[in-house]
Amino acid sequence: MNTTSENVKITDSIPTKKRGRVSLKKQLGLLEGVAIILGIIFGSGIFISPSGVMNEAGSVGVSLAVWVMCGMLSMIGALCYAELGTSIPRSGGDYTYLFEAYGPLPAFLYLWDAMLVFVPTTNAIMGLTFANYVIKPFFPDCENPDQAVRLLAAAMICFITFINCWNVKATTKIQNVFMFTKISALVLIIVCGGVYLYSNGFSKFMNPWQGSVTDPGKLAVSIYSGIFSYSGWNFLNFMTEELKNPYVNLPRAIYISMPLVTIIYVLANVAYLAVLTPHDMVTTKAIAVTFGYLAMGSFKWVMPLMVALSAFGGLCVNIMTSSRMCCVGARYGHLPAFLSYINVERYTPTPALVFLNILSLFMLFTSDVNILISYSSIVEAFFTMLTVSSVLWNRWKNPNTNRPIKVSLWIPITYVIVSLFLIVLPCYVRPFQVSMGVGITLLGIPVYYVCVVWKTKPVWFQNSLKHVTFTIQKLFVVAKEEKVDDVWE
Repeated sequence: MNTTSENVKITDSIPTKKRGRVSLKKQLGLLEGVAIILGIIFGSGIFISPSGVMNEAGSVGVSLAVWVMCGMLSMIGALCYAELGTSIPRSGGDYTYLFEAYGPLPAFLYLWDAMLVFVPTTNAIMGLTFANYVIKPFFPDCENPDQAVRLLAAAMICFITFINCWNVKATTKIQNVFMFTKISALVLIIVCGGVYLYSNGFSKFMNPWQGSVTDPGKLAVSIYSGIFSYSGWNFLNFMTEELKNPYVNLPRAIYISMPLVTIIYVLANVAYLAVLTPHDMVTTKAIAVTFGYLAMGSFKWVMPLMVALSAFGGLCVNIMTSSRMCCVGARYGHLPAFLSYINVERYTPTPALVFLNILSLFMLFTSDVNILISYSSIVEAFFTMLTVSSVLWNRWKNPNTNRPIKVSLWIPITYVIVSLFLIVLPCYVRPFQVSMGVGITLLGIPVYYVCVVWKTKPVWFQNSLKHVTFTIQKLFVVAKEEKVDDVWE
């Protein structure tokens, strides 16, 4: 039997050729679940976002309050996702929950924005962070060469995509190792900051509210910078089908990870502020390197190394989880069917990984990570709010659904209300970024009706797509899902 052309179906079971099926293996336990969440959250944000938060907050007190609020908001959102993940135990995360609650169009628009905006943008940000921290020691007194930064970021994105295509278990082992590296880097910052604070006193915290910004729009933008550092708390939901005992391990991974992240982030920012002035935080592009120069003496070289390793691990897990969302979107017919194919030898979604790799490389058109953060955060926040609101919709529409975890109604209501304000307020502060996000989202509507709803497409289009599908099937040694019609044809 030719397995490269056999119709097979992705199921929840461990793959076996005897059953004529190829599936994503259930090989992720609680440790891997915690490592995935911590791996993506601790990827690069805490080494970038403090500058953006301080720039908009204006003072030490407001800055720390923003970090606490972002942690609380992320924890509330994570609790809502725990209910969604256990009541709808399928991979795909936000895409699957929006599809189940509101139908195909909102789910497609989320997938459209994810593929074009926040997934490749996040990959690019992490790649650029890795490159900046690796190159900075060679150019301590001047700006990093822009072309070198982007080339190194592109090389790293391609290399990590290859690792994910090669073996899922190898990727998760990398996460387990790099998770502790990332935590060690943050613990080092906290310890060095604490020693510096003890030695030099609390003078920098004597007037914590001096210079505070009161403009609601700017405060909302500062919260977006903080939320970017916390982003990733929902990524384990993209891989529910590969999680052992998801009803138990999914919520436990969230309960362990989120409080730990919030505590570490707040302490890390206290350490930053103990060493650096608010002006230093705003002007530096590599805050951890500047911190290391001032607080670590002859061991200052350790900090860029550890930050680079953290960004590497975060990029690795982000590529792994987002490819599953792409795979599920193709399963539902919202992307070409070949993106749902699974490599029959490696059991990895190789076409989806390669597709996202190409899109991520396009996002390296700039090396300014603040532009990329502003560009992606507002769009992603809107769809996260919509996903959390599906908890309320599902409670009303399907009250008898089995919910192993059932949160109090005030939790999703609070998240939706706060998110709504955060989405509306930045419109006059960042009009270009907001309009770009809205424009790209609305552009997805005609694409949905032309590519998904329209069934009688021209013969030349159908033949071209079939030729591409056949080529990819042979090139990546992949197997097609059973009963998945490619509506793009």
